[in-house]
Amino acid sequence: MSSTIASRRYAKALLEVAEESGLAEAVANDLEVIRVTLDHSRDLVTMLKSPIIKGDTKARILKEVFSGLSEKTLLFINLLCRKKRASILQDVIDEYSALQDERDGIVNVDVASAVELDDEQSKKLIDGLAKYTGKKVKARLSLDKALLGGVTVKIGDTILDNSVKHQLQQLNSALTENA
Repeated sequence: MSSTIASRRYAKALLEVAEESGLAEAVANDLEVIRVTLDHSRDLVTMLKSPIIKGDTKARILKEVFSGLSEKTLLFINLLCRKKRASILQDVIDEYSALQDERDGIVNVDVASAVELDDEQSKKLIDGLAKYTGKKVKARLSLDKALLGGVTVKIGDTILDNSVKHQLQQLNSALTENA
């Protein structure tokens, strides 16, 4: 089974158990703490992915590092370690977040702009994307000076490219076809 499929299955199971217990938000907060910690600790990530370190040892280390988390989350981490799936913990966290957003009718959008957008521009863009998708939008804004001007928007597999760079490339293609 591929790690993507396994990650989604574990995340789905965790979300179902958390919802049944009324702890979906608490577990989401715990997973965010784990995500931030893993993002800042290369040693911890290396330990999780190491085939040499046994699952029980990984579970014990994670329990010590994340002792303040809810019991459900700690049990889940222990299960991942026992099943020799600790290496996919980061992917499970991403999938859990995606499943929770899907359940709540939220779409994640990546927006790259050539210049930094002010609050009014960002709000207008997000409102327009919400109208376009028919869902609530959670946007990650970034700066990409290579665009020269305009924005690119990535919604799942769809890319909306309204950048000057893209328009120049289209113009160049059109001119070379006619030449």
